[in-house]
Amino acid sequence: MISASMVKELRNSTGAGMMDCKKALVEADGDMAKAIDILREKGLSQAAKKASRIAAEGAVVSYISENGKIGVITEVNCETDFVGHNENFQALAKSIAAQIASVNPADVAVLLDSAMGDKTVKDVVTEAIANIGENISIRRFTRYESTEGQVYSYIHGGGKIGVLVEIKGGDAELGKDIAMQVAAANPSYLERSQVSKEELEHEKEVLREQARQCFTTELQHDSFVLFLFRFHPTPPD
Repeated sequence: MISASMVKELRNSTGAGMMDCKKALVEADGDMAKAIDILREKGLSQAAKKASRIAAEGAVVSYISENGKIGVITEVNCETDFVGHNENFQALAKSIAAQIASVNPADVAVLLDSAMGDKTVKDVVTEAIANIGENISIRRFTRYESTEGQVYSYIHGGGKIGVLVEIKGGDAELGKDIAMQVAAANPSYLERSQVSKEELEHEKEVLREQARQCFTTELQHDSFVLFLFRFHPTPPD
């Protein structure tokens, strides 16, 4: 007799669906260990079939080493937003970010082949596909190591935007505030001196066109643009 508590126990330990757990227990004559093996065998074969399905949802997660010197952001994809917020999926994504910090792989292919305990990352992802029931893929990652400062991270929008910043001096609160500002503004440069003259002129022309729709004289147009750029003909004292 397969009880509801047995099905629940198997589901908690494997993450498989209720009906799949019940069928596995029936096939295993109530043997929990055998039922787990049955689910794994069936799941891994199903995972191979799922690998061709589009995984366009998911989450961006970050990892910062204990000493604050290494920061990682990685994007792990799945098929639905629902799974992207699933605790098991989130735990998988975070463990992958920690793995990247540890082994410093050159690319996703090297990461997938790297040892994660007694398995490879590819094996871990394949088992997660079997348990969760959706195709899962590691799309990209960035690993940054600071030699002089500290690395901080911020994840915005439930895992849609991720930011790493390096700060020399300051503290965790400042690091988070700056990372949040980067997430909000998406700046292309750290400071104005890095912006090319051509790009500055292009942005000014865009603003002039906006000003022409609001003001009547060319002087007003230029004043509007200079105000937005906080332009100074000579450096202020």
